[in-house]
Amino acid sequence: MTRIGIIIGSTRPGRNGAAVAQWVHDVARQRTDADFEIVDLLDYKLPHLDEVYPPSMGQYQQPQTLEWARKIASFDGFVMVTPEYNHSTSGALKNAVDFLYNEWNNKAVGFVSYGSVGGARAVEHLRLIAGELQMADVRSQVALSLFTDFENFSTFKPNDFQRDALTAALDQVVAWSEALEPLRTK
Repeated sequence: MTRIGIIIGSTRPGRNGAAVAQWVHDVARQRTDADFEIVDLLDYKLPHLDEVYPPSMGQYQQPQTLEWARKIASFDGFVMVTPEYNHSTSGALKNAVDFLYNEWNNKAVGFVSYGSVGGARAVEHLRLIAGELQMADVRSQVALSLFTDFENFSTFKPNDFQRDALTAALDQVVAWSEALEPLRTK
C-alpha cells in the first residue's frame, strides 16, 4: 500500500498547523488507495543542521538524523502542511527538509498552506526546494486563508470548497507516488 506522510511544518506554540494536518488526515483516511500518517516535527528534535557531511552523501552521524531519515524513507509521498512566515515556509520545515537528501528523491509532494494570502509564497519556495531534492510536486494545492478559513486567526474552520481542493491534491499525490515507485526501487 502506498504510504503518504502528512508533515506538520510548524513547531510554534499555539500553531495552526496541527489542526490543519488533522483535517488533512481525517479526509485522507477515508480513502482506500493509500495509508496516511501525520508526522509532527515536534517529535523529532532536529537542531539547526548539525551534520558534518552534506545530506547528499547520506553519511548521517547524529542519532536524530538517523531517526528522521528512517521515518522519511518509510514514505512514498508527502503532504506538507506549511504556514507562511515572512513570504516563505517556516524555518523548522526548511531545516527538517535540509537534513536529508536521498530519502526525499523520487517521491511526490503536495502542499496545504495557510497564511494571510493562503500561504502561496511559502509553497512557491517549497516547490523550488522540491525540485532540487528530485521530488515531483503536484499542481493541485490547498491555500487556506487566515481571514476566511480560521475564526479569530486561530480556530480552523475551512470553507466547504477547500475539501474539494484537498481531494484533488491527494488524488495527485497518490497517483504520482505510485507512478514514481519504479524509480525508487532501482
